[in-house]
Amino acid sequence: MAKNQTTPEQHSVRLLKVGEQVRHVISEILARQQVHDDTLSAHTVSVTEVRMTPDLRQAAVFVKPLLGEHEEEVLKALRTNTAYFQREVAQRLKLKFAAKIQFRSDQTFDEASRIDALLNDPRVKRDLEG
Repeated sequence: MAKNQTTPEQHSVRLLKVGEQVRHVISEILARQQVHDDTLSAHTVSVTEVRMTPDLRQAAVFVKPLLGEHEEEVLKALRTNTAYFQREVAQRLKLKFAAKIQFRSDQTFDEASRIDALLNDPRVKRDLEG
């Protein structure tokens, strides 16, 4: 009997697909305010990315509140409701295992702003032009 072999590329695509599905489910829950939490109801939260571990048992969920305001407060509320999110993701995606979700702050916007500020520095512009 031949064992069903997957290439690293197929495995990688599967991780991306499952991560995107998890992102959609969490985004939908937040958009429809299905979590009964005053903090989450009061803020618009973007789920920017979900990174799955190769065994699909853990998901790093990167979030950013609108305008980056009250970030710590929103993260605390998300982490308080992690069990609800895990249960909903597992049920809606019919996964074999409920992925353990870890909410993290998305720093890419802050990093992009920092790089933009560096590139707009007159000394850097002079070096790039010369």
